Amino acid sequence: MNKKRLKSIAVISGISLSAIGPHALAQEKFALEEVIVTAQKKAESLQDTPISLTAFGSERLEIEGISSLGDIGSKVPSLTIEPFPINNATLRIFIRGIGISDAQITQDPPVGIYVDGVYIARSTGTALDVADLERIEILRGPQGTLYGRNTTGGAINLITKKPTTDTFEFKQKLTFGNRDLFTSKTMVNIPLTDTLAVKLAALQTMQDGHVANDGPGGDFGDRNVGGFRFDLRWDISDTLALDYAYDKSDFDYYNSQYQHVRKRTPISGSQADLVDASAYSSYSPSRQQSVSTIANFEQSSTDIEGHAFTLTKEFDHVQLKYIGAFRELYDQSYADLGGGKGLEPGQDPHGNGSTSKKVFRLDSNEYCGQAAEFVLGAGQCTPLVYPKVSQEQFSHELQLSGDAFEGSVDYIVGAYYFEETAQEDNTPLHHQLSGPINLGLPSLSAIPGIGALLGGITDPLTTFRAVNMLSQKYDIDNSAAAIFGQFTWTPKILDERLHLTFGARHSEDERKTVKFQRDMTIAETALTAIDVSFVQCGSNPLNADCRNFDSIPASQDFSNDSFSFVAEYDITDDINIYGKRVEAYKSGGFNTRDPQKDGNQGPATDGNDYGFGYADGFDAEYVTSYELGLKSELMDRRLRINANVFFSQYEDMQLNFILTGTVADTKVTNAGEAEMYGFETDITFMLTRDLLLMANYAYLNTEVTKATDINGNDASDKFVFFSAPENSFTLSADYTLFQADWGTGSANISVNYMDERNGGSRAENVKNTHLRQYELVNARLSLSDIAFADGRLGAGIWAKNLLDTEYELTAVDNLPQADRSVIWGEPRTFGLDVFYEY
Repeated sequence: MNKKRLKSIAVISGISLSAIGPHALAQEKFALEEVIVTAQKKAESLQDTPISLTAFGSERLEIEGISSLGDIGSKVPSLTIEPFPINNATLRIFIRGIGISDAQITQDPPVGIYVDGVYIARSTGTALDVADLERIEILRGPQGTLYGRNTTGGAINLITKKPTTDTFEFKQKLTFGNRDLFTSKTMVNIPLTDTLAVKLAALQTMQDGHVANDGPGGDFGDRNVGGFRFDLRWDISDTLALDYAYDKSDFDYYNSQYQHVRKRTPISGSQADLVDASAYSSYSPSRQQSVSTIANFEQSSTDIEGHAFTLTKEFDHVQLKYIGAFRELYDQSYADLGGGKGLEPGQDPHGNGSTSKKVFRLDSNEYCGQAAEFVLGAGQCTPLVYPKVSQEQFSHELQLSGDAFEGSVDYIVGAYYFEETAQEDNTPLHHQLSGPINLGLPSLSAIPGIGALLGGITDPLTTFRAVNMLSQKYDIDNSAAAIFGQFTWTPKILDERLHLTFGARHSEDERKTVKFQRDMTIAETALTAIDVSFVQCGSNPLNADCRNFDSIPASQDFSNDSFSFVAEYDITDDINIYGKRVEAYKSGGFNTRDPQKDGNQGPATDGNDYGFGYADGFDAEYVTSYELGLKSELMDRRLRINANVFFSQYEDMQLNFILTGTVADTKVTNAGEAEMYGFETDITFMLTRDLLLMANYAYLNTEVTKATDINGNDASDKFVFFSAPENSFTLSADYTLFQADWGTGSANISVNYMDERNGGSRAENVKNTHLRQYELVNARLSLSDIAFADGRLGAGIWAKNLLDTEYELTAVDNLPQADRSVIWGEPRTFGLDVFYEY
């Protein structure tokens, strides 16, 4: 058996990732302990893993206050996490500038999310807290061989704690904080026999948002999360083990609302400028404490349920593992993208009455105005509609791993199958947008003498209202299959310090979808309502149904072979270097927000002819990445320096962008070619027995190098990378204040820096959607290891964003009321943790 494998095995039993905290040192040994990860689907030392990755163990998760993906957004260089604008339960995740800006059931993210080895297909629900996390691993860069499709940016592994038959365990943690924060986390591990154990974990957390709603309905950002998990571990025999897990999460919340920074610069004839929204919009360059809705602001909810079944059989030098999973998701998300000003006395939200004609709304709540009666009949209203997503997924994975040829070859081979069905239901016909028609005519009532006469003639024109109504439904049926293998050979030369790895994966994907859409625009006048849907179709009265889709089907098949090659060399037992070439691909799909059926409809709503539409879909994305890395431990293992440089080339890169002058119309195109290069380093230094210092830094340079328009002209300067900060870093210090027989005191402080980045993929939009650089300071003061009731008691006070920095999470320029609207990041939060372990 080779030395590298022996080294990994030696640290697996009993050494956890919590080792990177100050208490991870064995007292008789002034050195850093090993970090164990499963990034290559086997337990091994972080230092033996030729991947650029960051891992958070249980103690680090506690210190950093991390309980979900959303909490690590600024704590890992090269990683950015943003909320999806109209769904707080959905995250937009980017690694090295590769991510997805939209959340559609017909598009897959390029950063794969895995919970205990199970792939999570939909980004909806990724903001949920996980009840009992043991570790989070962030793998930077393409992971095409072992993880397969949709990992052109990287992968994130969430690993939960497993039951143990060793002893009964009980853990309880309570958190109290500002904005009425309350969190309860409970875990009970129960050995039933010498071979059977179960673990129960429950979570409940609630907190008010940081922006009040002065209008009707809930406050922005309020949330209430409940989670439950049941795990069973059965050691059927010495060589056969069964793991079963059931998890359920319920997330009730009120979405955030964009706050508007600059008034809109009108674009003549554009969809977004159909109405004049400025009179009912508030503007501020800084974070507002409160804004208002017009219609009742409704609660949203996300429910997730999953089952996972793992069977592991051990043979001599071989392990056979099966992972089967079923998950289902239901999400209904209500968003209000209005102007932030409430109704004045005597006004109603339906445009009824002369004082209500200028009311502006951008929501899916009930509408009882003239347009609703015109479409549905006298006395009728369009109903409140929650856009709903329902999804089910099944997956099966079979792995065979082990070593051969007297331990000189380590291998893992396997097969994978995945299928999902999903529906996005935004029916029936309902209100989406309403406000005074933007005719650009001034009021003449104020002209002395003749104002009363002229105003009586022209003012009705200035108070014509436009009402846009929408009904949508999308269905998908996707499947994927793959076979894969990875082999590491340690030849009997160079003192067995050379390790050569080859990996390959063959993937097959099938994607099917059906789109239904009915889109109407009604003009409300003093006399009657008029169907003016043609204004969104090039103002051609004969083409009023251009935005309607009559359950149009579309399908695509994709096939790919991805390969990887890695060469590692152990310079010493504590220093190794590696070089790698990795391929990966992201399957193509369909864009349900594309306003055109196909490429034969001419110019889109922004006036440009792109030559493709919804039914044409978009192609797969491919990447080839090269990386040179160093993994080292120096100064008698007090100093750990891991670093790498990389260069990646993308072909047919998928870019999602909003059409200029529209509210929600987008295009997804394969841009052609793009490239990036960068440098990343993670440094951990045990300066003294009581002081641990950490520094992580990433540099990233990105460029779209080749793109052409429908006429073959160069368009590469029209596209940029979304959310790709050039520089990002974290600095952290853990200090043990004292260690006594009755307890231990410790302190932590960290600084997280994020450089400025683009808020979209179109170069022309960057001036309005760029996100400024920011630094966040976090701190924690803890008291632990206090003997109490045969267990251990502890407490900690903490603060996030200690300096109350104002920073933007995301920005858009497509709303009718503003050229720039932003969602602000969390202000200062602080609280107290109390925990007990038995």
